Amino acid sequence: MALSPYQQLEQEFRRLHAFRGATSLLRWDAAVMMPRGSADVRGEQLAALDAECHALLTSPKVSRLIERAQANQSQLEDWQRANLREMRRERDRAIATPLALVTRFARATSLAEVRWLEARQENNFALFSPHLEEVVALTRDKAALLSKALDLTPYDALIDGFSPGFLGADLDHLFRHLGRRLPTLIRAVIDVQAERPPLPLDGKVSLSKQRSLALDVMRALGFPFHRGRLDEASHAFTEGVWGDVRVTTRFDTRDPFTSLMGVLHETGQAMYDLGLPEAWRDQPVGRDRGMALEESQSLLLEMVVGRSRPFLQWLRPLLEKHLGVAGPAWDVENLYRTLTRVRRSAVRADADELTYPVHIMVRYELEKQILEGTLPVRDLPEAWRAAFESRLGLRPSTDSEGCLQDVHWAIGSFGYFPSYALGSLIAAQLYESLRAEAEHFDADIATGRFTGLFEWLRQNVHGRGASVSAQELIQTATGKPLSAAPWLRYAEAKYLEDAPEFAISDIDETGEHPIPQVAAAAPETH
Repeated sequence: MALSPYQQLEQEFRRLHAFRGATSLLRWDAAVMMPRGSADVRGEQLAALDAECHALLTSPKVSRLIERAQANQSQLEDWQRANLREMRRERDRAIATPLALVTRFARATSLAEVRWLEARQENNFALFSPHLEEVVALTRDKAALLSKALDLTPYDALIDGFSPGFLGADLDHLFRHLGRRLPTLIRAVIDVQAERPPLPLDGKVSLSKQRSLALDVMRALGFPFHRGRLDEASHAFTEGVWGDVRVTTRFDTRDPFTSLMGVLHETGQAMYDLGLPEAWRDQPVGRDRGMALEESQSLLLEMVVGRSRPFLQWLRPLLEKHLGVAGPAWDVENLYRTLTRVRRSAVRADADELTYPVHIMVRYELEKQILEGTLPVRDLPEAWRAAFESRLGLRPSTDSEGCLQDVHWAIGSFGYFPSYALGSLIAAQLYESLRAEAEHFDADIATGRFTGLFEWLRQNVHGRGASVSAQELIQTATGKPLSAAPWLRYAEAKYLEDAPEFAISDIDETGEHPIPQVAAAAPETH
C-alpha cells in the first residue's frame, strides 16, 4: 500500500532528525574529546550536515508533500496535525533563508567567534568590532527575510527561532514589571544578608571526588546512564537527542559547587530531553518547545530545588561521603546562605538568582538597539558600561568583563538572551503550581524522593513535546498565563524571609506592585 503524503513527510523528517542527532554529537565531541588540530575537519563535517538539513527542508518534494498533507489533515490525529504544523514552520524558516545567506552567515560567525576570543583575551574590543559589524549586517538580512515569511517583526522573527510563542511585546511587558521591583529587592536583600554573612568554604576538592558526587546526585535524580553520560568541558552544556543525551560540567577544585550546580542545571535540561514523548522522538512535534522552556527546566532544578534547604538537607551526607568535608561551614544553614548570596557583579555567568535578570534585560535592550541601528557597534562598550552603571550600580572596569564576556552575538545568536529570563519566570510559575499540588514536596526532596517532581514535569511539560505553544503549555500547567508575579513572590519569600517588612504582599498576576522604581546603589568598580 502506497504511503500517504503525511507518512512520506514523517520519513523525510526522520532523516532530518538523524542528521541533527549526528550534528549534536559531533558538537559534543568537539568540546569534550576532539583533538584541537581536527577543528577544520570537524567544521567541514558540520557544514556538510547543515547543508543536507537545509536541502531537505527546502526541497520541492517536501513542500509538495506538506501542501497535499494539509489538504487531507482532517484524516490525521491531533498529534499528527500538530506535527504537520511544526513541519511547515521549519520549512518556512528554511526557505526564507537561502543557502547563500546561510553559508555567508556560517563563515562570518565562525571567524567572528575566533576574533571574539582573541579580543576577550587581550581586552581589545577593536579586534572584534568589524567582525561583529558583519555579523550584525547578515543578521539584519536574515531577520528581514524571516519577517516577511513569518509575518512577524524582524526582532520577533529572531526570538521565534529560539523561543517560539513569545514576542517582543510579551518581553517588554514582563521585563517592565520585573524592572520596577528588582532594584529595591536587590538592595534590600544585600542589606539583610550583610548582617549574617556565611562562613567561607575553605580548602580544595579533587576533581575525582567532585565527579563521584555529581554521578551520585544524577543517579538519585533519575538520570538514566544507559542512555546518557557526564563529561568535563570548559563550560557546562547538554547535547544529544532522545535516547542519547550528553551532559557536561566544569570542575573547579576551589569551589565544588561550581560543578555541582552546573550538573543540576544541565540535568534539568537532560531530563526534559529524555522525558519527551518516545512515540514522537524522531518528529518535529517530539522536540522541546524552545530555549525558554529548556532553560526553565534547568533553573527549576538548579536554582529553585538545588538551592533550597530541603535539597541541601538531603545533599549534606553526600558531601561528607564524597568530599570528606565537615564542620560548621558545611552545615545546611551555612550552605544555604552561601548558595543564596546576592552580590552585584559585572559578569553574567557569576550572577546570582536576583541580579541575573538585570544582566539579561540590559543585553535585551542593547541588542535591539544594535539591530535597529540606533546603537553603532563601535559604541557598544560605552553603552554597556553606562547601562550597567544605571541598572545595577556598577561600571565594568574592562571590556572583557563588559561587552566581550559573552559569545552569543559573535555566533549570531540575537534574540537568544531573553530565553534566560523567560526561563526563570516559567520555572517560578511551574514551581508555584507544583507545590500547590504536591502536599509533601519539601519532605520528599529532603529525603531524596524526586519521583513526584519529575512525574509532574513529564505530565505537564516534558510529555507534551512541541504539540502546543509555550504559552498554551504554561497556561495548561499552571492555570494562568505567564506572569512576573510568581517569580516575584518566590524571590521575596526566599530572600526576604528574615526581613518581611521589605516584602510586597499584594503583587497581582500582572506583576504590578505599589513600590516605585528607585535609584540604583552607588556605583561600584568591578
